[in-house]
Amino acid sequence: MKLTTTLLTSTALTVAAGVAAHAQDMANDMTLVSWGGAYQASQQKAYAEPYMENNPEVSIVWDESSNEAVAKLRAMNEAGNITWDLVDVVASDAMRLCDEGLAMEIDHDEALAAAPDGTKASDDFGDLIVSDCFIPQIVYSTTFGYRTDMVPEGAEAPNDICDVWDTETYPGKRSLEKRPINNMEWALLCDGVAKDKVYDVLATDEGQQRALDKLDEIKDDVIWWSAGADTPQLLADGEVFMGSTYNGRLFSAIVEQDQPIAMMWDAQVFDLDGWIVPAGLPKDRLARVMDFLNFATDTQRLADQAKYISYGPARESSAPLVGKHADLGIDMAPHMPTDPNNAKNTFLYNYEFWADYRDDIDAKFQAWLAQ
Repeated sequence: MKLTTTLLTSTALTVAAGVAAHAQDMANDMTLVSWGGAYQASQQKAYAEPYMENNPEVSIVWDESSNEAVAKLRAMNEAGNITWDLVDVVASDAMRLCDEGLAMEIDHDEALAAAPDGTKASDDFGDLIVSDCFIPQIVYSTTFGYRTDMVPEGAEAPNDICDVWDTETYPGKRSLEKRPINNMEWALLCDGVAKDKVYDVLATDEGQQRALDKLDEIKDDVIWWSAGADTPQLLADGEVFMGSTYNGRLFSAIVEQDQPIAMMWDAQVFDLDGWIVPAGLPKDRLARVMDFLNFATDTQRLADQAKYISYGPARESSAPLVGKHADLGIDMAPHMPTDPNNAKNTFLYNYEFWADYRDDIDAKFQAWLAQ
């Protein structure tokens, strides 16, 4: 018995020493890159703050440059100076960064926590792991919000994606994201292309021009946005009648800020968002990042994020844990883009298409904008 106790004590001391040594090997400063606004705030509350409570020696700084992640990581790699530790990106950008060797491949089952019932991380995330470098966080959608008090008298509230083009019935400015993704798809849908043929058409030069020609019809009525917070602010200020943005940003404006705004869910585009780890981090920074990732992407943390914003958690095991809004006490499920009442007509984003065609179509889109 004494020998057993001695061995257990010795083992405990060895483990404790190992943990201490491991902690010493980890950097204490992290720069996390995200999108700002309500989404970044949900990340801060759901897992950055709890992680820092558990690790008081750690300091986290946020950079709101996710919309420029590909270009900036290319430049950092070229300069041999990677200043970011963990970057939140959309799935298609993760695929591009992975293909270019700018993001690190992850063994999801080794790096990430299993579900509470022991299900491996790779099975818990399932098909949402669209790249070896991608750690999914949320399912979200890009959709439209509109000012309820600017709907013309006698007109129905807009409920069809092509109402964006109907400036006669619904006068006023629109806000659209300053990139081709989603805009090109919606344009083709409203030019008569069947939903299941959109990417076949968009893969051709003629189809790309067709989409730009359709966008030409409303170009003079568009205010272009780059940050997810732009459209909610434009709507709040009454500068636009309707505009696209992420469903969580609209939820924040409608439910938390009580703005006279409503959602138009038609042809909402489902997408994924998650982390990539920049390739080439020093060992101490990488060790800290991987420790944080294991914590921040576990079942409870992803469910906790849904307390603050209406995005669906990427883990299957997190879904049953989604409850009420942390501050307002309202049931969050009906505000999710995946709710059956909101998902009657969705458009499925094609990650592979945009990973392959993004640079070429971006160039055409920017040239069209400059005309």
